[in-house]
Amino acid sequence: SLISALTRSRPKIADYPFTTLVPNLGVVSLEAHRSFVMADIPGLIPGAAEGAGLGIRFLKHLTRTRLLLHLVDVMPPDEGDPVNTVYLLDHELKAFSQSLANRPRWLVLNKIDLISEQQLSGLMARVSNELPQYDRVYAISTVTKHGLIELSGDIMTSLEQLWENEQDELENLSKELKTQHTMPVSYTHLRAHETGR
Repeated sequence: SLISALTRSRPKIADYPFTTLVPNLGVVSLEAHRSFVMADIPGLIPGAAEGAGLGIRFLKHLTRTRLLLHLVDVMPPDEGDPVNTVYLLDHELKAFSQSLANRPRWLVLNKIDLISEQQLSGLMARVSNELPQYDRVYAISTVTKHGLIELSGDIMTSLEQLWENEQDELENLSKELKTQHTMPVSYTHLRAHETGR
């Protein structure tokens, strides 16, 4: 539902879990020359990292991303606990790849239009206490559009910073390689070293 609210992508949406069977892509455009590609990855089930359901196939798609958003319903159809859902996501990601689990990950609580402000306040307090690893937590509604402008703007800014850092790293690597290429090499030293071995 998030990708359809922010892009022109129209994936299948229904009031039951795991309606997304394949990843969906959409372009989020904020303004001229400021856009990013969003991928809607199907929900994970327990044991996904070991291949349960289509888990491995879904998790492999995540390796292509720079920023992960965990979209969790505050009032899921199965009446599950949103915090427990996040625990499951954390477990499956770490079981599949610690490197993937270490990537920037934000928590996005969806469907806040279905609960009261008091319920939302209580849930946010629980998230703060029980899920301190998430320093970015957003409360949104894809129906009322609440919080979507802030979320998409923060994603864009974060990605731009990541892209800039990657470009700096590439430029530094290129300079280092050029420096190494121009350094004189003592073949006599190399032969002596090899002989010593």
